Amino acid sequence: MHNTTALLIELGAIILGLGLLGRVAGRVGFSPIPLYLLAGLAFGHGGILSLQASEEFVAIGAEIGVILLLLMLGLEYSASELVTNLKTQYPSGAVDFALNAVPGAAAALLLGWGPVAAVALAGVTWISSSGVIAKVLGDLRRLGNRETPVVLGVLVIEDLAMAVYLPILTAVLAGAGLAGGAATLLISLGTVGAVLYVALRHGRLISRAVSSDNAEMLLLAVLGLTLLVAGIAQELQVSAAVGAFLVGIALSGEVAEGAATLLTPLRDLFAAVFFVFFGLSTDPADIPPVLVPALLLALATTLTKIATGWYAARRAGIRGGGRWRAGGALVARGEFSIVIAGLAVGVEPRIGPLATAYVLILVVIGPLTARYTEPLAHRLRRRPKSATPAAHAAPAAAESPATVPVDA
Repeated sequence: MHNTTALLIELGAIILGLGLLGRVAGRVGFSPIPLYLLAGLAFGHGGILSLQASEEFVAIGAEIGVILLLLMLGLEYSASELVTNLKTQYPSGAVDFALNAVPGAAAALLLGWGPVAAVALAGVTWISSSGVIAKVLGDLRRLGNRETPVVLGVLVIEDLAMAVYLPILTAVLAGAGLAGGAATLLISLGTVGAVLYVALRHGRLISRAVSSDNAEMLLLAVLGLTLLVAGIAQELQVSAAVGAFLVGIALSGEVAEGAATLLTPLRDLFAAVFFVFFGLSTDPADIPPVLVPALLLALATTLTKIATGWYAARRAGIRGGGRWRAGGALVARGEFSIVIAGLAVGVEPRIGPLATAYVLILVVIGPLTARYTEPLAHRLRRRPKSATPAAHAAPAAAESPATVPVDA
């Protein structure tokens, strides 16, 4: 009984605190994500006060939060839109890998950690946080923007690439032979292909099967199906987030609209829990020794992610501010980076603190770049014109409407 009482008190304090922090963030027009993370850091291992009774519940809630975030993203798009996006965005995925995985691998080699650690740290710096980015796009009301499908296309390519990368990393870390690694890889690719095929070919049947005029029945059916598919996907070495995203893709029409309405409050609750859990699981004492390399790596990969989004949006025909918004939105790292680091700490223990500091920096910077990259880029572009001599000021002003791209 005592444990149950402590659990209720801690959960109540956490949820109430999240509500107050979200209200403060809303008052100043800022994303609440950094505040959630800092709160978790303050009350986690090594913080001001450690929360013990609710730790396991919060960990499960964090997993559900990521699943719901990706499910809601999937509900925004149809299976045909996903396939078209993947076909058009795969060059951007290749650029994303080259620009963002290489700095991590190079950093590990420069630090003398060896090739296995280089493979792991490459993944930490490569993969953006779908959960954080989904939350930020929702907070900034950009889900309907023209550049948002481009951002989602890059994220989906990254998430699907995890079906290839994670089995390879696991085999490398375990010292498994080529046959064992190839078998794991084939299983994961087959799982993704099967789920995507069902979503494309039989999405209407799935929607019809879970459809209901009763809100309670619809909520239970969609949530149960999502958790089931996510769990099976993770068991088969595929990200649970990918499974949840594909469930969202498979649902369409009135079912998707009704499910989105019902699941939005749940998504907001568990997404907040996810960000708090990330802070709770971090010991602040581990951060100072690796802060300088983490900062340098974060700054370098912030620029490379902005370049990735700018390039992807440019390829999609988006002009002006849309390119910068796409780049700024992709900066945050999160859940996948921590998972990768967790797998690698047995081989190179120093990866854990470095990855934690790196992700904490970028998960705070990410919402800022999403909001401010576009206005900052426009301000920098206008600065040379403001320094133009007065004799040339009038012609420059006359040309500016024709030369400044229109935001997409």
